[in-house]
Amino acid sequence: MLGEAAFTGPEAITVVKASQAGAGMDLSGKVAVVTGAGQGVGEGSALRLAEAGAAVVCVDINATTLDETVKTIRGNSGAAIGVQADVSTREGNQEMVRRACAEYGRIDVLHANAGVTLLGRVEDFADETWDRLHDLNLKGVYLGIKEVLPVMRAAGGGSVVITASVLGLVGDPDLPAYGATKGGLRSMCRSLAVAYGPDNIRFNTVCPGDVETPGLKDYFDFQPDPEAARRSITAQYPMRRFASPRDVGNAVAFLASDDASYITGTDIVVDGGILAKVY
Repeated sequence: MLGEAAFTGPEAITVVKASQAGAGMDLSGKVAVVTGAGQGVGEGSALRLAEAGAAVVCVDINATTLDETVKTIRGNSGAAIGVQADVSTREGNQEMVRRACAEYGRIDVLHANAGVTLLGRVEDFADETWDRLHDLNLKGVYLGIKEVLPVMRAAGGGSVVITASVLGLVGDPDLPAYGATKGGLRSMCRSLAVAYGPDNIRFNTVCPGDVETPGLKDYFDFQPDPEAARRSITAQYPMRRFASPRDVGNAVAFLASDDASYITGTDIVVDGGILAKVY
């Protein structure tokens, strides 16, 4: 049987049984920290990581949505705590790590996801708005990783997954500041992967396209004809739908798992094929 066969040669390759595939997706015993866990991609990631067995430290500035995510995980018999913190600040990231270590004693996974999308062309963009966006989307990730690194190193390694975007790969005329932060995250990810590979700490990004989040709904609600705008953009996607938060959470859980133990310094694009198109 193919599932049981072993090929011979200079480099013998054993084909594992199908029942063994995906074993690393069991995250039992691991502790995962997810920023921006109150809604959208962060919520989807937190739920998916908990489903795989991780204890999840949910971090968000919004206490109400944060509590809902924690309640959902616990209601599904998962382990989770909530940490209300502003991860655009050093103090917020320090509190995040302090609480995670006080509760669980370790951090194996960081999903650095918190971010904001702000529309505006360069000539119309206020300097303070540019700074606000970069403080959360880019500097906040840097600060969180800086606080988590010693804890992961002490534990013998870990996985950091950064939410970037397809707009770190291609351009949108109305989102230059956002795209700049996401491109910066992709570049930083590669540098960190090279620097901390010897410590068995992996760094990767997920790059979603449009995701069904409250922010996407707000965008369409702002359009003169929300339903027409939604139909028009959905039709551009080969899969004819937007990603769900769980779609992105699946990629995060994979990168967090032992199945991805030799994957570092790269991007997982979760875009329903939109970047595969020419027109």
